[in-house]
Amino acid sequence: MYGMEGVLGLLLLVIVVSAAVLYLVPLNLFIAAWASGARVSLMTLVAMRLRRVPPGTVITARISAVKAGLEISVNDLEAHYLAGGNVVRVVNALISADKASIPLSFKRAAAIDLAGRDIVEAVKMSVIPKVIETPRIAAIAKDGIQLIAVSRVTVRTNIDRLVGGAGEETVIARVGEGMVSTIGSASSHKDVLENPDYISKHILSKGLDAGTAYEILSIDIADVDVGDNIGAKLQIDQANADKQIAQAKAEERRAMAVALEQEMKARVVEAEAEVPRALAEAFRSGNLGIMDYYRMKNVEADTDMRDAIARTGEDPGAKSTS
Repeated sequence: MYGMEGVLGLLLLVIVVSAAVLYLVPLNLFIAAWASGARVSLMTLVAMRLRRVPPGTVITARISAVKAGLEISVNDLEAHYLAGGNVVRVVNALISADKASIPLSFKRAAAIDLAGRDIVEAVKMSVIPKVIETPRIAAIAKDGIQLIAVSRVTVRTNIDRLVGGAGEETVIARVGEGMVSTIGSASSHKDVLENPDYISKHILSKGLDAGTAYEILSIDIADVDVGDNIGAKLQIDQANADKQIAQAKAEERRAMAVALEQEMKARVVEAEAEVPRALAEAFRSGNLGIMDYYRMKNVEADTDMRDAIARTGEDPGAKSTS
């Protein structure tokens, strides 16, 4: 019985050791690498396992490179993986660049991949240029007419400036700025409508792709629409503003005139209030007699009658006669 348990334990130990060996030494990858010409030693595969590098990813990428005629060492692929890069994507980009006769080294491709750029898409854009369409850009010519233009920018990747170079947003912003300045410098909006290629030629002459990850191949004006007459609107707004200022000044002058009128009326009332006091003083001093006072009253009554006739347009005496 003891011998049977020993045999089972030994068999279990053999199975565990065999599984560990097969895990550490991926024989299928070793055979595939040798068969494809991308030879790699068993110790290298074991070392990858110990460094927690998936041998399948590295060896498959190396086999693809060797079959495409590229010589990339296992150490470079492993180092790029440990740095956080995508080994398969870098190798695919190198193969595409080699087939398209685009000079691209492994170090530069690895740097572009580690910088967060899609190296495969970058190589693809170097072969097949990409068209970037700008949003609707509004600009005003010197005659005050607004023009709204849309342009299509054809670019391709500049791999040498891909690391540290500006992206699509910068290209669109620079093209938009060039469109605004070009339309703004035109004497008339008709000049731009007659020759829209003037915009693209003027923009291309500025070298807008400097410092970007792209090379501008062409700029084509897709559409130009006539917008509002901004100059006329500004003149109307200015005229309304001047009108409001003039009205405010006139209201100020009217208010001053009303105040002056009220002041003069107050002075008249104040002067009339002094009349009874002056009459009393004249009576006391003997400068005014009774007959003089009655004559003054008769004059006042006659004046009131004339005022009444003037207001009604009728003669009270004529009514009584009839």
